[in-house]
This record gives sequence, C-alpha cells and structure tokens, in this order.
Amino acid sequence: ATYFCPTIFFQPSTFLDYDTLNSTKFHMFLLRRLLVHHRSLSACPARAASSVAQRGYDVIVVGGGHAGTEAAAAAVRTGAETLLITQSIKTIGALSCNPSLGGVGKGQLVKEVDALDGLMGRAGDYAGVHFSILNRRKGPAVWGPRAQLDRGRYKGFIQSELLNMPRLTVIEGSVEGLLVSAADPEQPGKHRVTGVRLDGGSEVRSSSVVLTTGTFLSGSLFMGQTTSPGGRMGEPPSCAGLTQSLRETLGLKLGRLKTGTPPRLVKETVDFSLAQLHLPDSQPTPFSFINTHTHCKPEEQIPCHLTYTTPGVDRVVKESLHMNSHIQQDTKGPRYCPSIESRVLRFPGRQHQVWLEPEGLNSDLLYPQGLSMTMPPELQLRLIREIPALQRADIRTPGYGVQYDFVCPTQLFPWLQLKSAQGLFLAGQINGTTGYEEAAAQGLWAGINAGRTALSLPPLSLSRTESYIGVLIDDLVGHGVTEPYRMFTSRAEFRTSLRPDNADLRLTPKGFEEIGCVSPHRYQEAVRVRQGLAEALSILKSVTLSPSRWREKLTDACISEAKSTLISGEEMLQYKDVSFEMVASAFPEILSPYLEFAERIKIEAVYRPHCEKQQREMERMREEESLSLPPDIDYFSLPVSLSDEVREILDRARPSTVSNP
Repeated sequence: ATYFCPTIFFQPSTFLDYDTLNSTKFHMFLLRRLLVHHRSLSACPARAASSVAQRGYDVIVVGGGHAGTEAAAAAVRTGAETLLITQSIKTIGALSCNPSLGGVGKGQLVKEVDALDGLMGRAGDYAGVHFSILNRRKGPAVWGPRAQLDRGRYKGFIQSELLNMPRLTVIEGSVEGLLVSAADPEQPGKHRVTGVRLDGGSEVRSSSVVLTTGTFLSGSLFMGQTTSPGGRMGEPPSCAGLTQSLRETLGLKLGRLKTGTPPRLVKETVDFSLAQLHLPDSQPTPFSFINTHTHCKPEEQIPCHLTYTTPGVDRVVKESLHMNSHIQQDTKGPRYCPSIESRVLRFPGRQHQVWLEPEGLNSDLLYPQGLSMTMPPELQLRLIREIPALQRADIRTPGYGVQYDFVCPTQLFPWLQLKSAQGLFLAGQINGTTGYEEAAAQGLWAGINAGRTALSLPPLSLSRTESYIGVLIDDLVGHGVTEPYRMFTSRAEFRTSLRPDNADLRLTPKGFEEIGCVSPHRYQEAVRVRQGLAEALSILKSVTLSPSRWREKLTDACISEAKSTLISGEEMLQYKDVSFEMVASAFPEILSPYLEFAERIKIEAVYRPHCEKQQREMERMREEESLSLPPDIDYFSLPVSLSDEVREILDRARPSTVSNP
C-alpha cells in the first residue's frame, strides 16, 4: 500500500500461522505498525491528497466501512490500481453497531465472501470471542455460523490487511462530488463518471468509482429532540456535494432510511445472576475455509447473557414519546432489528429479549442487543434500570438514531453499476440494505466488477441459483426496497444447494477460473477438498450391503426390519443417527483417508437427493437469467398482452433480464 511515508510490508498469509498470531511479539509488532501508519497519515494528509491528485487510478473506493474495505480489496485482487478514500484511517473496519458477525442467512454471506477470498471471514476468525452455530436443531442448509467479536481485534485485522496491500493507496479525505463527462455512446448510460473531487478542490481521476457511503450520505443523528449532522457519533456526514452529484447531476432517485444503536453499558454494573447464561460452542467453527481453527482458543471464549424487558420498559417508552423525534418520523427503519420504542408500540404488553453481548476479551462494556433507542439519555438510563439484571447499570455512551439517504437499487445493473452512469458502482447501505454482511457481500461484488471494467474486462453477474450474494443482488436490483433489506435463508429458493458448508465448492473455483479474484493457494485447497469429497462419496456409493449386514457392522444404526433391499454407504449416511466416522470404522482401509471431511461428507450425502431434484428448476432460472432485455426497450409499444400497469412498472424498473421483472 502507498502512504507517502515509510511502511513495513506484511504478508497477509501470515495470519494463517496461529502460533505467530498468539505470540506477544506479533501483537506488539502489529500495534507498532498501526501506530506508525496513523501518526504518519495524520501528520501529512494534505500532502497525501495532493499526491494522489497528480496520478490516475483504475478504481476509487469511497468509504472505509465493510462494503468499502471489501470493495477495495476485491478490486486489488482483480489487478486494479486502487485508491481508498476514507474520512478517518482509524475507523477503517470499525464495527459501528453490534460486535458480532454472521447469523441465519448472514453467516452464509460471510462464508461466500470468504470463498471469493474476501476479508470478513478471516477477520471474524481472528477477532471472535464467542462462536456458535444458530439453528443447529434444523438441517445444515439453514445453520447460521455466528460469532461475537472483539471490536479492536476486528478493526486491527482489517487495517493490517489493507494498509499493507500492494496496488492499494489509502488516504484520509471527504469526497465533495463526482467528476462527470459525456457517456461512451457504445455503452448503456447517459453519463460517465471519471473520478472524484475532494473537499479541498483536488480532482482524482479513475476508470471506475465505487461509492460505499453507509449511513453518511446526508446523515443526521437523533437523540431525544436533538438533531445534528453526522453518519456516526462523533463523525461528520458526507459532503453535501456528493448527494447533489447523485440527485441533480446524475438524476438518480434517492430515498431516506433510518437505523439506530443501543447504549453501551458498563459491565461491572450489571447483575449477571439475574440473567440467563448462554455458553458458546465447545469447539468453535471458523468462518474461513482456509482456517482450521479460530484465533481464540475454545477455553478462552466468553459467554453471553439473556434477559427480558418488563412492563416498566413499556411505561418509560410510552411516557417519553413526545420527547423522541426520531421515532415519530415516517422514515422507514429496519423491520428485523427495530428499536425498543418500535417494539413496544407494535407489540404492547409483550416481553422482548435483550442479549447482553461482550464487546471484547478485555472490554469493560456490554452491548444490549434489543435495546436500540433514541430517547433522551436520562430516559435511556431510566428505561434500562427497569430490567432486573440492569437495575444498577450505568451507561457509558447513550444510544442514538441515524437517518441517511440511499439510492433506489432498481437503478443498478446486477453487477452493481448504475444503469445511467458508466463507471459508477454502489455497494452497502447506499443501496438500501442493513448489516455488515450484506454490505461486505455487495462491496466485494462491486469491487470485482469495478476492477474488471477498469481493466476492459466484461462485468459479471452472480445467479441466485449459485449464491446468497446472487439472491441479495437480484432482490435489490429486481424489486428495490421499501425498508432496510436483511438477508434470511428463506429468501433463497435453492437453500438446500446454497449451504454454508459448500460455499467454497460453489464459488472458489469460479473465483479463480472465471473472475480472477481468488489466490492460487485458496483455489488449490478448494480443488483438494472437492476431489476428496468426490472420491469419498464415490466409494460410499460403491459399498452396498444388506440391511442385516449393516446392522451387524453398525449396531447403533436404527434400520427398519422391513427394509430388504441393498443399502449403499451413501444411503446409510442419510440416517440421522449414522455418521461418516461410524461407516469409516466399518471400512477403515478405504474410508479412513477421508476422515478430515467427515461432517461435509455426511451433509453432502443427506442433501444430494434434494439437490438433484432442484437441478431442473435451477436450469430453468439460469436460462431466464441469460435472456437479456435491451436497456432502451419501449414497453409501451411492445406488441404483447400486458396491462398498462405492468408496462409502467417495467418501464420504471427496466429489468436487465427476463428473470427479474
């Protein structure tokens, strides 16, 4: 990376060496390096901005949040010279709200980002302090890998990766506007974006620009009846000129959304004896396919606690509504992560869960998930003390609300470039989504396509038949949003095929062979796993015994006495109480070499019949996705039987393919 000051180059692959990670020497080295970078950058920001203005880049990424960091890293992996512009180097990779990663649907996105060589999964493995698989009582297709994170560790990992990445320059600054020129008549679009204008007046040219402004686009902060400009507490919003470029220069349709965050509690003032203890999994499951274990040892993990709201909480909410301007406004907030005020008003008299989540191994703070609120600080304290476990709790920082602009995502192509602006890509909350994972997934895909476009390579789309990232993007560009979009497994029609365990098999070969964003090391590991699974399943299929013989070999297996036909080893794994280890113990000579894949073999065997049945429907959808619609098609004169209402909708949405009108 380029800092215009002496730097230490550090190979990211070192993070795979967990002995090094655990050493005190490594932590001191990491801390010293980050301090050098921050001091040097803060001492010469003007020189850095003026230096980058003198050269051009393939890709410029605006914003250093989860979308921006993945976009910058992905663009670099495609071979593009990339510039990342952020308001503050120190906040790159910050966990603005909850200190956690993954969950149902979201965990699948993290696994897919990792399969395409993104940063988030490895960062989660390094920073996690409490790992668990949600939905484990259900089938593996809807398991939700999740982890509580140490905020400092997560941010440190992301920064150490980016600040030492070849072909990546990082500067502090604010983007005042976009540089816009006439469009290339050979390509769709009314304008062409050729770079950005910084708040000091400097202009930086590029072939592609990725906007990942998060909640900072015309952001406003709310606490009680107080409103101030900002995208996060203590940080200013993006420059007004950027919103003007989008709305007036490019003529884009913008909307407004809101979100919020809870107060942070002082841990030592909480009575945990009055809350339910929830332990992590005894054996942490890494997010990343190239990690065999997490940085945090199993015995070092820390617990979470669960408590509930009381009638007193409802009373405080209702009595304070006249002092809460954020909750009174019509701007849409997140349906699946609502404020406590919204929950009380929507479901009066009901108990609501409050999870007390640690913010790090050595942090003295707790994050009360479920208590996002925007009332005045003194009323926030009164509210939390209505909960028995929090009767003596103190607040370190109060909760607040944020309202921000977003661009209606139906104006995007499936590769996340604006239809009306060549070279301009959008990712993250600017597209109407909520959550770190959704932002990272979009950032990765926008960065890949921004890099490919800059290098004169054709942009690519992901099918909803092959990934949750494809489902996410297809939902956004095909249907738009009326509220912040959150990923769930229920949004994926083919979730039995799009499992968290097989994201590497689905995406890593494609990422290396077609996209060009995956390292040879990761690709070789994915090929090795794919071959191992195929060999093991082939052997299992060839091993056939009568039910009586299987009962002799596997005494714990519950095989029906009425069963008389031969059963293969693969079919035996479809029994709930039969594991691969059990079958391998019966045939150690041929199956023991594949014990490292035991869980994955079991899952593949269980889901293979379901996946085979889905193939025909998946092929039909892929055919529809391949049928492109002309961008200038006149739906009103089209000689087909369509109602006027449908023609208006199609004209407004302008779908790219037959599959997403």
